[in-house]
Amino acid sequence: MNLPSPIRVALVDDHSLVRDGIKALLSVMANLEVVGEAENGADAIDMIGRCQPDLVLVDIGLKDMNGLELTRLLRNRYPALKVLVLSMYDNHEYVSESVRAGASGYVLKNSPSREIIAAIDAITNGGSFYSAEIAQRLIADKNTDTELTPRESQVLYKMAQGLNNKEMARELDISVRTVETHRLSIRRKLNIDKPAALVKYAIDHGIISR
Repeated sequence: MNLPSPIRVALVDDHSLVRDGIKALLSVMANLEVVGEAENGADAIDMIGRCQPDLVLVDIGLKDMNGLELTRLLRNRYPALKVLVLSMYDNHEYVSESVRAGASGYVLKNSPSREIIAAIDAITNGGSFYSAEIAQRLIADKNTDTELTPRESQVLYKMAQGLNNKEMARELDISVRTVETHRLSIRRKLNIDKPAALVKYAIDHGIISR
């Protein structure tokens, strides 16, 4: 009976102690083999070309290039390669940029070891994984980002009535600039530009009646 091939993993981090710690952690996974490591982006590109890993763990703070830039480059060059970002930063922009760069997960370096193992397992099985605190923040941001404030709902109501910015400012007792800011926020949150589509949204969500 043929045993399944082990998952080939590569490590990219500019601290050898971190790489050694990760290798020790991953040694408990029988179906996994660390096939290469690098301390900077240039070496990583060369190493990955030679070792052909299935998954690469990438730190953000590399000396010669940002780990997110490396992620984007590797995913463009090797579309089948999975990338897990390991970082000390829980910055939302880094997390969002990692997704855009093609990473399948983002785990904080101070996460419990079981999270790193769970992330590798999830990603190699075609899924994605984010540290618990990162995931909670992403969910909160997603929920907040699409929810209109009471004032934005008022502005949308006036927009649906066909009022222009000056008329809305006068009726709501706010400045024209504030109206413009609310309109921009509404379009960004709803990802809707056309007036007819905004009216439909306002009707569908009970902001105005038919």
